[in-house]
Amino acid sequence: MDMNYYNNIKSLFSGMLLLMGVGLTFTACSDWLDKEPESIVAEDEAFKNYRNFQGYIEEIYYLIPDKEKVNYCTAWNFGDDAVHNTEGFAHMDHQVDLGNYRNWYYNNQCWLKGNFYNDRTQSLWDNSWYCIRKCNMGIENIKSLVGTDEERDLLLGQMYFFRAWWHFELMCYFGGLPYIDKAFEAASIPELPRLSFQECADRCAEDFERAYDLLPLDWDETLAGMHTINKNDLRVDKFTALCYLGKCYLWAGSPLMKEFEKTKTGGAAQLLGASANGKTYDYDVNYCKKAAETLGKALDMVNRGTVKYKLAEFKYSDLYNHTADENSDTENNYSNIFYTVNQDWKMPGVKEAIMRGAYPGVNSANWNCAKIFGPKVAGIVDHDKIIHHPTANLVDQYGMANGQPIYLVRNGEYVLNPASGWDPEHPFKNRDPRFYHDIIFDGFRYVLSIDALTSDQKKYDYCTLYTGGAMRAVDSGSSTGYFIQKLVPHQCNQGDRWYEWDYKFQCYLPYMRLAEIYLMYAEARAAIANGVGDLKEKPDYCMAFSAVDAINALRDRVNSSDYPMEHVQANLMDTREHFIDEVRRERAVELSFEGHRWCDLQRWLLLTEPPYTVKYSHEFERLENDDWYFNKNTREPLHDPMDARVANFHKEVLIVRPLESKHYWFPLPDKDTYLYEGFPQNPGW
Repeated sequence: MDMNYYNNIKSLFSGMLLLMGVGLTFTACSDWLDKEPESIVAEDEAFKNYRNFQGYIEEIYYLIPDKEKVNYCTAWNFGDDAVHNTEGFAHMDHQVDLGNYRNWYYNNQCWLKGNFYNDRTQSLWDNSWYCIRKCNMGIENIKSLVGTDEERDLLLGQMYFFRAWWHFELMCYFGGLPYIDKAFEAASIPELPRLSFQECADRCAEDFERAYDLLPLDWDETLAGMHTINKNDLRVDKFTALCYLGKCYLWAGSPLMKEFEKTKTGGAAQLLGASANGKTYDYDVNYCKKAAETLGKALDMVNRGTVKYKLAEFKYSDLYNHTADENSDTENNYSNIFYTVNQDWKMPGVKEAIMRGAYPGVNSANWNCAKIFGPKVAGIVDHDKIIHHPTANLVDQYGMANGQPIYLVRNGEYVLNPASGWDPEHPFKNRDPRFYHDIIFDGFRYVLSIDALTSDQKKYDYCTLYTGGAMRAVDSGSSTGYFIQKLVPHQCNQGDRWYEWDYKFQCYLPYMRLAEIYLMYAEARAAIANGVGDLKEKPDYCMAFSAVDAINALRDRVNSSDYPMEHVQANLMDTREHFIDEVRRERAVELSFEGHRWCDLQRWLLLTEPPYTVKYSHEFERLENDDWYFNKNTREPLHDPMDARVANFHKEVLIVRPLESKHYWFPLPDKDTYLYEGFPQNPGW
């Protein structure tokens, strides 16, 4: 969406606020039950024609939380993949490490609540109930519309989609909930039963299917969409609904949800037993069959070119600095999924993003979001000292260029994979190309333009991330030995200054992108496989891809002569379980730092199981001196840091997470569980 479209939508939305009078204020689950009658929109204005009705719906897009930019430096990676330095221990990811899940409701840096200064525009909990109510009011008032059948379908399709989407997002963190499909009277409390996850997923699926039937493949080809032609990229469409339908089925069929369904009591569900290990490969076959068919249908549409979505290109002349190859489709560059620079504040996502919120606004990232991923030593990166960086756990998920993982998970332990060829004396050599795109490691040239640096800062233009190095300070550096630049490039520093206005840096994290469809399809197909032969079978509903093909398609994307990447290897397909392990590792790498890891470990019944409960660092000694890395006079590099030789490379434990069965779900706000007996708190809380 360009700036003109953003302004048009903003104007349309502002006009709707005038039509709505007092409007619908932001509410918590309990609050909306107490709405005053005058807060309901004026039906004769809001719903009378397509333009007004669509303006009513636009607010829902606007209220999709921007995970990266809640308050001033949010936390959205709750798994074993990320950690804040000590300056950021108040953030929600560290509270999850402590098992303090209740903190989500009070933590100003948590997008689940986001109640900083009462600004709830970034709150999943508050916005979900508010937007679900908006959808129900709109659906019930569609009869007031004076318009065409096409306009009616477009409006209903969006409202059915969003009613399901908000429910689904809540379910991922809080489990099954009442499915709200009516705009209840403000004076009454609808004592709806709390459903299990699978029961709620069935209701979501019904709405996603309705949305699929009603929405267009391309808004630009509709009469209503022609009014904003070439500016409809952020609107949900038929493909979006199909992909979320598949995701809904896969989540419902995942091991956690299957186990909860077996052990539920009444409307609530609880996991019995102290350990979930051993059940991690036990999927619900019926749901996973539906997921495989739905996601396979989506991939078939992509393969036939009937949709606008396609994988972004991973073609670079300089991978460390994210410089796209001049012969590539630079507008569909992989890095631009996550951020744009010098593109007039263009919304990131390119042709791979399937689900995003509204346009984030000019200069929305640069106050602090662009400044929380790099070293703060000597002020190399501006602002406070809070840093969000990857764990060594995540780094170890990035395997080797030969297609092998460095470690295999066997009996609850990481076991070195002898087939990988990984050398602890050259730990950064011959890795998956995505490692070099995403991860900043020892010897990396962090600042390219040093003229603007102070004399003290100039000696830190290259990363010193070995044990005892200046960038390993726990308050201003990395406790794990790594930084990440996947979402914000390393040039956001005091020398290169990409976070200054002139560079028009913009970032946004999509909720769903096409790579995830390949990953979910592979997982669903593996989940229903009766033997290893099924892993290579191409079903009738997706003749282009087997489960193995889907993973290899993502590896083909990153493969090049400079940075080779091989396919899934035979030793990783010798059993169904071993292939599922590899699909899960591929998901950890491809979707790293995008907020998926906690939900994945949760639904796989691995959240409370070692080795996933331990966060660790990499420790090592440098055997190369500074003269090997760069010319001290010109500061130009002399050798590639991937070739560096180190000694005594090993892991050290940083955090052991005291998680137990209750931690598979976040607790509900206590005040909401007092509304009525049928809305119980999650078990253990």
